[in-house]
Amino acid sequence: MELKLFYRTQRDLAVDLNKIIDSYWREEIKENELIDGIKNLYENNRGKLIKDNQFTKVVQQQCGKRRLAVVGKILDLSRK
Repeated sequence: MELKLFYRTQRDLAVDLNKIIDSYWREEIKENELIDGIKNLYENNRGKLIKDNQFTKVVQQQCGKRRLAVVGKILDLSRK
């Protein structure tokens, strides 16, 4: 799955987060591709994804709780 490295808006970032997580849930990509993709999105777009130790409001509204739970777990794994 092709993902950009840098996103212009929080909404663009949220759309691609949704795509990669949904692809994983449909079993179109493997778990390691999901983890690598989310880590790359986070590393290159931190300010658009997280502010004040929380997901930004636009990302919360676009992605929803279930997807953000997956993202949160992956980012916690990468910090350890």
